[in-house]
Amino acid sequence: MTDSPRARGTDKRRRLMRAAARVLHEQGVERTTIADIAHAADVPVGNVYYYFKTKDELVQAALAEHAGGLAEFTAELEKLPEPLDRLKALVASWIEQRDVAARHGCPTGTLAVELDKRAEGGLDAEAGRVIRLLLDWVEAQFRLLGRPDAADLALTLVGAYQGMSLLANALREPGIVSREGARLTRWLDALPEPAA
Repeated sequence: MTDSPRARGTDKRRRLMRAAARVLHEQGVERTTIADIAHAADVPVGNVYYYFKTKDELVQAALAEHAGGLAEFTAELEKLPEPLDRLKALVASWIEQRDVAARHGCPTGTLAVELDKRAEGGLDAEAGRVIRLLLDWVEAQFRLLGRPDAADLALTLVGAYQGMSLLANALREPGIVSREGARLTRWLDALPEPAA
């Protein structure tokens, strides 16, 4: 049984989106070419233009891939019974990715910073929306814990992740993520019960 042309096209598009997310994270927007993404996706360069007309469209596709990956990941975390367990599992996932953070930084955070430096496009706002998805999910977990300061706590947790990713990347030290992740886990465990 052969795949239909539509199924093959959908597969190529998905491969290009995944490759764009990975290559843009590893190389940055300015250093990445459409040919780099095509090669990583194992798609002929000429075919890329059928799916994405410009590099900015590939950047948008990478951001959509990040958003989709985050949605899948948080849906998995939602299977844990308690919000505190979900937050601690989130931190544990950051620790697991410490080598990637030390080499390339946070996928969305580094992209947001790089896109903010560009004069055109508005893609920086799209990157911000992906980070907002994480902030909103973390805030929801703190709200489920009964925290009236859920938005502030979410900002503290996600901000700590961005900071430790940046430092680990700048210093090429994955241990920063391990140490800070352990500190964040202790911080989560030590949060006082909300006032009644």
